[in-house]
Amino acid sequence: MTEAFFAFSAHIRRFLISPAGGASVLLLASIAGLMLANSSWALGYTSLITTPMKLSLLGSHGPENIEAWVSDGLMTLFFLVVILEIKKEIVSGHLSSLRRVALPLVGALGGMVVPALTYLLVVYGHPEATRGWAIPVATDAAFTLPIILALGRHVSPGARAWLMALAIFDDVLGIVVIALFYGSALYWPALVAATLVTASLIGANRTGIRTLWTYAIGGVALWIALLDSGLHPTLAGVITGLCLPATTSEKDVRQVTPLDRTSSVLAPLVTWVILPLFGFMNVGVSLVGIYPSMMLEAVPLGIILGLIIGKPVGVFGATLLSARLKIATLPGETPMRMLFGLSLLCGVGFTISLFIANLAFAGSDLVTPAKMGIFVGSILSALIGWFWLRFLPQHNRPPSR
Repeated sequence: MTEAFFAFSAHIRRFLISPAGGASVLLLASIAGLMLANSSWALGYTSLITTPMKLSLLGSHGPENIEAWVSDGLMTLFFLVVILEIKKEIVSGHLSSLRRVALPLVGALGGMVVPALTYLLVVYGHPEATRGWAIPVATDAAFTLPIILALGRHVSPGARAWLMALAIFDDVLGIVVIALFYGSALYWPALVAATLVTASLIGANRTGIRTLWTYAIGGVALWIALLDSGLHPTLAGVITGLCLPATTSEKDVRQVTPLDRTSSVLAPLVTWVILPLFGFMNVGVSLVGIYPSMMLEAVPLGIILGLIIGKPVGVFGATLLSARLKIATLPGETPMRMLFGLSLLCGVGFTISLFIANLAFAGSDLVTPAKMGIFVGSILSALIGWFWLRFLPQHNRPPSR
């Protein structure tokens, strides 16, 4: 009995520290939000996520309720962790050389352009719907990583590293899109203040300051400045992450880097608290008036086709083109069928897609159909990609390099 208990406890611990654990909590929290929004507790759920929570010192542009604090405040830490992950990979990981960076970066660019064009083609003639062009451009690493890890031997180590790097680049491109296209009118005094704070953070890095409080205070100040700037405040996480030192001081090379210390503290918080909160509050949409044929309307259909067709075509096509042009090398031991199957999984767009949908259609009736399109497109992409990689033989080999 005791041995069984310890074995069970060890299994639970392994699950909790695995990517599948975080993805499961995010999925369960999202389902809980959806169920509450369509139950007899719907009014209570809506009251909870819209509870006023405004701080007067942040001015008129500060978050006004709990949902806004999660989307505009806590999600800044999510973007910070994303940047820290890609910075670690560039400094000492799978992206430490130019040729290694090129392949997933080119694939991510192709996976951004083609889904956007697919969406715009479907919604042509619907001016309001065009604001959602960026919804199908992102790949959610929180779900794709557990899927490819669960596939085990069906995905080669090189292909796994390529897909995760591509998903991270996808997130970064999504952040850039949010900053450039989904802000409000620019307010120059706030932009000047944000620029000065950014310059201070860069200066702290260049002068060798390793104290985390310096960057924490600077990040908060930057976030406050961006609230009034017209750019999305979550951009503060990106800038702060880029400025965090990735090396130790020359006096103590054994010391943990500020980047690693920040990541070790924030990554669990983002995985177990922030992302589940975001899913719980943003997936909870009422299905009243929603019917299956609605998926054939312009916005949800554009998102679905962008995810299940545009995304794999863009990623796979751009990846092959970069290899043919000798811009980059394909992952070792990765057949073409495997590469295409991983490209199918890139259509799992969830967190960033929901984030962009809220910004693109804020206050519009299109936000609910857009979220339904994200759900359907992401689920179909996951199922098709899983089936392709799990059950189809991987005979073809990559071309000679």
